[in-house]
Amino acid sequence: MSDKEKGGSRVKYMMMLTGIFILAGAAYAVHWFSAGRYNITTDNAYVSGNIIQVTPLTSGSVTEVLVNDTDFVRAGTVLARLDRSDAETALEQAEAELARTVRQVKTLYASDSRLETVVRQRETSLAKAKSDFARRAALEGTGAIAQEEIDHAAEAVRLAEQALDEAKEQLKTSRSLTERTVAESHPDVEKAAAQVRESYLALKRTEIIAPEDGYIARRSVQKGQWVNTGAPLMALVPLNQIWVDANFKETQLRNMRIGQPVELSSDLLGSKIKYHGVIQGFSAGTGSAFSLLPAQNATGNWIKVVQRLAVRVALDKKEIEANPLQIGLSMEARVNVRDNGGKRLTDGVSVKDVSAASPYDTWKKEADALVSGIISGNR
Repeated sequence: MSDKEKGGSRVKYMMMLTGIFILAGAAYAVHWFSAGRYNITTDNAYVSGNIIQVTPLTSGSVTEVLVNDTDFVRAGTVLARLDRSDAETALEQAEAELARTVRQVKTLYASDSRLETVVRQRETSLAKAKSDFARRAALEGTGAIAQEEIDHAAEAVRLAEQALDEAKEQLKTSRSLTERTVAESHPDVEKAAAQVRESYLALKRTEIIAPEDGYIARRSVQKGQWVNTGAPLMALVPLNQIWVDANFKETQLRNMRIGQPVELSSDLLGSKIKYHGVIQGFSAGTGSAFSLLPAQNATGNWIKVVQRLAVRVALDKKEIEANPLQIGLSMEARVNVRDNGGKRLTDGVSVKDVSAASPYDTWKKEADALVSGIISGNR
């Protein structure tokens, strides 16, 4: 091949290469203006979630530990037990006191009935004494009856009135202890019932239960260990309640709004598996503002550093169930900011669903049932 032919081939190849670059640049420009400029990405994103500290509600010695790290437990599952000897004794004493109080209060209502009968008897006696006195007083001065007998009849009326007043006073005093109440609502019974409920709850609190479905982590409690109220024993992580905190630079936040779609991938599973979510909210401050030792910018050696703000991304629960994530995993997030008409900060009040019954609610119902049984059995 001659030099001329070789030169022509090089020019041809250069033109083809230039054309390819021009087409690639045009394709990238079209993509950028149509979609790319609306996508903002960061690899400074991590999975976050609730880490529930499991703590005892009472002090005691641990007799059983029923779970280990990585175990999955349902809400209400017993995780550990404390010694219950003292709590059982206290509950037995409270039950006996409630039974005694119910029987004692029952005698108050019986006393009311007895005193009402006494009052009626005294009223009958007074009426009879007045009738006798009236008959004798009618004969006064006729000589048919001695004055002494009339005086005795008058004294009988006075004594009958005094006895009636005493009976009424006793009835009033007795009724003051029972009026506008029944046995179940009598103050003495309610006080004893409250003690039973307190003792029952103290007994149930020797069982440390899981407040949510989740996985056990950082278990530190051991059998035989003495634990105090509020001491952390283990952590419970509900992995169905996770989200992603994506830390974007402040220069990237201009067009971000609540509700914008987010596409994510994890370093664990790779870019082939995609997660989808939406922006749920923005942190109230940058990481440096919440750090233990905030930067002192009002100094002579100040250097500007681009700040990052945490953006909370809510994930699709079905995708989490299909491909579970753990707290702390690294993620890559890409936000589509094409629709930026939403709000940057929410102005509503977040209201959580509290309709689900807590395992602790069952204890109170059981205590109420125990109290009702003792009152019914001794009424």
